[in-house]
Order: sequence, then structure tokens, then C-alpha cells
Amino acid sequence: MENLYEILGVSETATQDEIKKAYRKLALEHHPDKGGNEEKFKKVSVAYDTLGDEQKRRDYDNQKNNPFANMGGGGFNPFEDFFGGNPFFQQRKKSTPDKVVNINVGVIESYLSSDKTITYSRNVECSTCNGVGGTKKTCDNCKGEGFFTIRTGTGLFSQIIRQVCSNCKGQGFLYTNKCGTCNGETTTPSMETINIKLPHGVDNGQFFKLQGKGDYNKGTYGDLILKVNIIEQNNFEKINNDLVYNAYFTLEDLNKPDFIVPHPEGDIAIKFPKQFDTTKPLRVKSKGFKANGIGDLFLKLNVRYTRN
Repeated sequence: MENLYEILGVSETATQDEIKKAYRKLALEHHPDKGGNEEKFKKVSVAYDTLGDEQKRRDYDNQKNNPFANMGGGGFNPFEDFFGGNPFFQQRKKSTPDKVVNINVGVIESYLSSDKTITYSRNVECSTCNGVGGTKKTCDNCKGEGFFTIRTGTGLFSQIIRQVCSNCKGQGFLYTNKCGTCNGETTTPSMETINIKLPHGVDNGQFFKLQGKGDYNKGTYGDLILKVNIIEQNNFEKINNDLVYNAYFTLEDLNKPDFIVPHPEGDIAIKFPKQFDTTKPLRVKSKGFKANGIGDLFLKLNVRYTRN
């Protein structure tokens, strides 16, 4: 799949105005009415349709930065989706529920696109009975349906009620011999470890979906949903696309000409302002996150000292 930014000849951090200017130039150059290449014109138009719209561009960036996009081979993408909304809002027909695991991601981890190791517990297919649970027989009470249909009332006031079979508890079968390992549960608990590479700028409340890494249920494995929780790290916070550093000083520090900020990309020397005001953070332009546009670095100045 071609890179839309490369089609327009702009960087991934280009502003919307820069994208618009690049599109106008290329559209004029390749327009069929001007003797240009029609296929090239179509590609340029499609690229601008996505990148020229901020929401579509954000969705495209998220998909493009998917750390699992090239895994699995043969076109199989085990990491199906990376998105900011709730995955349960999507209309999907599946019998196996998703397994949701909350993961803490430090601000520095988000900035550096760090590798993340995640260990979690899930239910896997019982290897002894191959997920069957044991020897079964059809419930004679409900004839394998798992429920009864009961009509109540008469005439216009009648209604049909479905009642779960009390004999088989709605399963439609009874065990004549349960598996000695899982005791008929069909699953056994297992601790799993997976490694992922976080995309730069991953934010609080975002989700990752890993196909087939959830719990085993009725013959299939559900998906694993990783919900991101951004936490403060090394005095750094993340606010949207901005990086916020909480700097702490002693009275002796204030007599120095500058101070060092341990920025994830390397230390930055900052001169003390002539007027030291802890109510107003200092701003260092373009030193924030670069996920969707370029954010800034804000420095919160705090003084700590002990009175004699």
C-alpha cells in the first residue's frame, strides 16, 4: 500500500496548509485537461481526500503506525485495529467474548515508542479433553434444546416464554464422565506473555486488539483488548500532544544560570527566566509529541525548601 504522504510529497508532520498547497500544485501539474497523467491525478486526489481531512488523516496515521501491521504473513494481520473509541460499539457477531486487559504505559514509553512486555491470565483449551469437557449425552428433559417454550395466558393476552432447562442448566447436554483435568469446564488457566511495540504518542484510553489471544470458549478463541492507561513517568506528563515536565528546585538552584531537562531525546539546557513565576509554565516549542502534528514541551516550575 502506497504511502499517502509520499504521493503528495510532504512529510508526516506537514501542516494542513502544507498538504493543501502540495495537492494544488500536483493537481494542476497532472490534471488530464492540462495534458497530465490521469492515473497520477487520481492517486493525488485520493491522497488529499484522506490527508486533507483532519479526522481521516488521524485514522490513517493510527492504522499506518499499527505495530503489528506486517506480522503474521500471507496478509494476516493479528493486530486487527488500533483506535481511540470503544471497540464494543462496533457491530460484530461472535460467540466468544473479548478479554479486556488494562495496561499502564509511562509517558516516556509513549514518546520513545518502546517495546512493552505484557503478562496476563487467560483460559485456554484443555489439552486433556481437547476442549470437550468429557463424555456427554443429550439432555432427555429438553431434548438437547437447553430450554422449554411455554405459552401463558389465553387469546389476545397469551405470550410465549422461553425457560432454561433446570436439568442441564441450558447446555442441552449432561456429562456422563467429566474430564479429570478441567472438571467439565473445557478450559484451564494459563499465564501468557506477549511483546508489542508501542506506537509513538499512544494516548490514554486508546485500545489495541490482538486477534485470537483472548479466552477459549465453545471451540474458538476470543480477542484480547488492551486498554491503555498513561501514567506519569520521571516527572513527565502527557496532555494531548504536549509533553509536560514538572521541574523541582531548591533555593540554591535558583542562583544558577540554567537547569537541565532530561528530555526523552536528550538533555535540554534551559535558562532561568528573570522573573521566576511558578504559576506560569515555560514553553519550549516543537519539543512535544509528533503523533498528529507537533506538540510543545511545557515546564512547570516548582520550588522545594526546608525552613530552619
